[in-house]
Amino acid sequence: MADEGDVLTDLNLDSAATGNGADNQPVAGILSQYVKDLSVENPNSPACYQWQSAPNIDLQFNIAAQQINEEVHEVELKVRVSAKVDEGDLYLIELAYAGLIGLRNMPDEHVHAFLYAEAPRLLFPFARRVIADATRDLGFQPLMVDPIDFNGLYLAQLQRRADEEAAAAGDTPPPMGQA
Repeated sequence: MADEGDVLTDLNLDSAATGNGADNQPVAGILSQYVKDLSVENPNSPACYQWQSAPNIDLQFNIAAQQINEEVHEVELKVRVSAKVDEGDLYLIELAYAGLIGLRNMPDEHVHAFLYAEAPRLLFPFARRVIADATRDLGFQPLMVDPIDFNGLYLAQLQRRADEEAAAAGDTPPPMGQA
């Protein structure tokens, strides 16, 4: 039986215990998710509702993770959306949507990928809904942010870092046709 306060107790009910009774199967899951911070601005109301120009939407996001204890990390998906037209700013939304992620027996080489690719993928639909509700509540059409390939972005980021490290170390291959 799990110790009281063991936050991952219900994540793996059918886990196979080893011969000595120890549970050593990798387990990961979202324990909780929440809006950590939300800022919604409509600086030019009510005049902005008369503007007819198509808005220019700028969407930016960032991912942060921090360890809470041995088995729990907080992953924070930060989203910033601004909409502007020639006449001025329509709105600005800044959201920090977070989740407590439980990890047990996860190999170290998989933890980083889970926290920066898989966890944001799982949190994103809920952050997307908050953004859509906020734009609707501002009096505009709900902004439905397109799905994001967090795994592809994670792999591209790893490749970019590897390329930068290789270039810094002078390991860049010579241009084609030169030896």
